[in-house]
Amino acid sequence: MGCGGSRSEPDPKIAENRRRLSIGSVDGEVATQESISEDRALVVALSEADIEKLLEGAGQVGERKYSIGSTTDDAKTSWADKQLQKLGDSSDLESGKTGIGFTCRKGLKPESPNQDSFCVVKSGDYSFYGVFDGHGRKGHDVSNFVKENMTKLILKDNRFKSQDMGPMLTDTFKSLQSLISTADRMNKLTAALSGTTATIAIHDHVAKKFTIGHVADSSCVIGGRTADGRLEAKQLTTDHKPNLKDERERIEKAGGRVVYDGYSNHRVYSKAGRYPGLNMSRCLGDLLGHVECGLSCEPEVSTVDILSQHKWLLLCSDGIWEFITPDQAVSIIASYPAEKAMLAAEKLAAAGWDKWVQEEGGAVVDDITVVLVHLNLPKAEGG
Repeated sequence: MGCGGSRSEPDPKIAENRRRLSIGSVDGEVATQESISEDRALVVALSEADIEKLLEGAGQVGERKYSIGSTTDDAKTSWADKQLQKLGDSSDLESGKTGIGFTCRKGLKPESPNQDSFCVVKSGDYSFYGVFDGHGRKGHDVSNFVKENMTKLILKDNRFKSQDMGPMLTDTFKSLQSLISTADRMNKLTAALSGTTATIAIHDHVAKKFTIGHVADSSCVIGGRTADGRLEAKQLTTDHKPNLKDERERIEKAGGRVVYDGYSNHRVYSKAGRYPGLNMSRCLGDLLGHVECGLSCEPEVSTVDILSQHKWLLLCSDGIWEFITPDQAVSIIASYPAEKAMLAAEKLAAAGWDKWVQEEGGAVVDDITVVLVHLNLPKAEGG
């Protein structure tokens, strides 16, 4: 069996009710004892770091600052909303004045808790929004680790709120992969065959610009209206899939295999093993896949100008995008005003759930996360 072979039959066979789900050393760098020791110290320091204090340090006195994000919970009730951690002054956000909505819903996967995580963070004239879709037996732990430490690393970095946020995001993703490996060695995480997607959008409210970094397939979409009032949507991120030419070449060069599963996904396997079976080519975590199969943690980074016709930003896990197109998603949320952003996010999540039930016969529904941001609001609303 060739290491780069692509076959029409699945290898191994994916259980029918999981055929659409994600899973059926830092890239190019060798860890030294010194770097491992440094990462151990950083893992401990980050675990002790206080996000509220980091928010204070990253902003000016009197600026609005808050952090809202999911926390890991063990709830296994389908459609349950994930527990939240709220820090700082988030009263305006919760009242609907900021035009931001979010929901993180447990799917129909009885064997695991909700493995999605998300964050919404504001520091003066900057905000950032993140979605992290975990996979594997401990994917919920990995996604929460990345959500928590992505926030801390950005707030600690002197390049945040500068012209160098693109390189900052690249370094942050790579640092997180190294920290995951170290946390796994320290038995704080189990990440050999568990990992997460990551999509982060930094919002410069004054310059009206996004800096976006992502790995995998938690897509980011911008929506608006044309001059004649028609709705339009544009996907700002490219899903990192193993069958893409450059991705496949990297995987096969590293000794991995890309195999069509006979249903809807190309999946990544080791040269002679039946793992990891991932339907994505870049991710955080999945340590064996990175070492043996050519998976990458390097994010694709882009900047996007927010134009006058742009009205909404959506970051969602593939619980939405598996069956709902960007155009459909924008049409669902467009009928709700900014102050109803929470309701709009919930309606989109419900539409995603209904599509899964319709397409998969109620056998499985992936976890569903929606982060919705209204754009070009008056300063008093969206500031």
